[in-house]
Amino acid sequence: MNNQEIQIRRAKHEDIEDIVKIEQATFPDPWDETGFIDALYYYPSTFFVIKTQGKVAGFICAGIENTGEEIYGHIMNFATLPEYRKQGIGGKLMQRIEYECLLIGATAVQLEVRVSNDNAQRFYRKMGYSQVFIVGGYYTNGEDAIVMMKWFTD
Repeated sequence: MNNQEIQIRRAKHEDIEDIVKIEQATFPDPWDETGFIDALYYYPSTFFVIKTQGKVAGFICAGIENTGEEIYGHIMNFATLPEYRKQGIGGKLMQRIEYECLLIGATAVQLEVRVSNDNAQRFYRKMGYSQVFIVGGYYTNGEDAIVMMKWFTD
């Protein structure tokens, strides 16, 4: 897939239906429409879709958290349609959200991933993320989450 075929832009309300479909095709405990509407309302500058051939193929949304000492991005949700995986779409979305977080002043980005999701963990490590700790019972089915981070400074 070449770069002329894709477009990354900020998500819009009219994208929510497509985003929900991607979410339902990806996760066993998907966010509902209200969750995405809220994310778009609270974090419009850090919610992106990627389109190819006129179709929304994936999305990523992040919040910005300020601990008083550090500002970091928190990837809350990220998915691509199964037929577009392993084509570079996910990597482009990750690069875009990381860039936006840097512009906002973040020193790192964090995310959570299921302990059973080996493919996602490999992808995140390839993107420069490292395991920080595990949160027990994080997901609705009781599965643990691995918290991973990527720091922008040494």
